[in-house]
Amino acid sequence: MSIAKYHQLYSEFLSQNAFVGEPNNLYEPMKYIMELGGKRIRPILCLVGTEACGGKVENALPVAHAMEVFHNFSLVHDDIMDRADQRRGLPTVHKKWNEPTAILAGDNLLVKAYESILTYSGNGKDEILTLFSKTATEVCEGQQDDMDFADRYEVSEAHYLNMIQKKTAVLLGCSLASGAIVAGANSIIVTKMYDFAIAIGMSFQMMDDYLDAFGSSESIGKVSGGDIMEGKKTWLYIKSCELSSETTSWFSQYSAEERVSFVQNQWRAMGLDQMLLNVANDYNDQGLSILKDLEEMGVSVNGLREILEFLQVRTH
Repeated sequence: MSIAKYHQLYSEFLSQNAFVGEPNNLYEPMKYIMELGGKRIRPILCLVGTEACGGKVENALPVAHAMEVFHNFSLVHDDIMDRADQRRGLPTVHKKWNEPTAILAGDNLLVKAYESILTYSGNGKDEILTLFSKTATEVCEGQQDDMDFADRYEVSEAHYLNMIQKKTAVLLGCSLASGAIVAGANSIIVTKMYDFAIAIGMSFQMMDDYLDAFGSSESIGKVSGGDIMEGKKTWLYIKSCELSSETTSWFSQYSAEERVSFVQNQWRAMGLDQMLLNVANDYNDQGLSILKDLEEMGVSVNGLREILEFLQVRTH
């Protein structure tokens, strides 16, 4: 099955399980964020994991849905914390409604994610719930680290990579591994699937950092240079500090909007744009190595390879 087919299958499930209820101004924001679109990488990974290990993708749909609902819960709350105005080119939930409503909508999305797993009655339900809960905690830890970094003068590359692994990659790992569990895969394969998703998740986040700094607002669906405006301690910022002692002054002497083009030009001159792409490629190479191991174990890797290639060439 192709990525497009997985996407279609999940989209149909989502439309059949749209959030409705009273009060409407609680459920409408939930429905809104879930219908903003996006690549649906997390539910697709779950479905891919199931089919790759010989299971029926239809059995994995409630688990796949839980992964996407949780992801959108985190987006609603992250957008409040980041004071973001746009998500996928449209107003964020707290901008379209208000912050208290967005907080409650996010809370309810988290509950609905667990409810979706509870409706699943196949292989390894307890194992999936345990992994999902561990992942939820790690995502929260990653978000807290991300916020804490804003107040720290120095952040190491190792600390940053640990933060993005928790904030982004672990949910991808949980999605793919859970799909394998649905199919009844053994623990070695489940772990390999998890590690594969971590590798491509890290590459995904590195590309996200690259596109935030160097992509256009039209292509990425949000303000270009947002991390630069906020002075976030991204990989680019950390490496810039290593290469130039003037980095911190760039962020203090210019206003948020003025510093974007200046910093972009400085980073390009330092070669940081290509360096970041190289790091993303290194993680992709890790994914390819794991893919080879999985194929030798009898896993059908066509879907996994398609996802890896899709993420490699993404431009937004």
